[in-house]
Amino acid sequence: MFIMENEAKAIAFVGVKRDKRIYVQVCRKLLSDLKREVDNPLKLNDNFPKYIVTMDEMDAGNVHGVQIVHLMDFLMMNSYE
Repeated sequence: MFIMENEAKAIAFVGVKRDKRIYVQVCRKLLSDLKREVDNPLKLNDNFPKYIVTMDEMDAGNVHGVQIVHLMDFLMMNSYE
């Protein structure tokens, strides 16, 4: 888990490969937690990809640059950009 500067917020996973990085939040159902889950990645001050991975098949899209994807779609992606 990656703890941000103020230690009140956290990112579940950070993937690093050479000079590239992705941030991944995990949320079973996003409907009730959308604001909280999106706020954490938005506080990161870089341009690396940010994802929220969910088990809810109805949740998908992009909120202020944070990509929301179903778990299976995330695992099947060829690249994370």
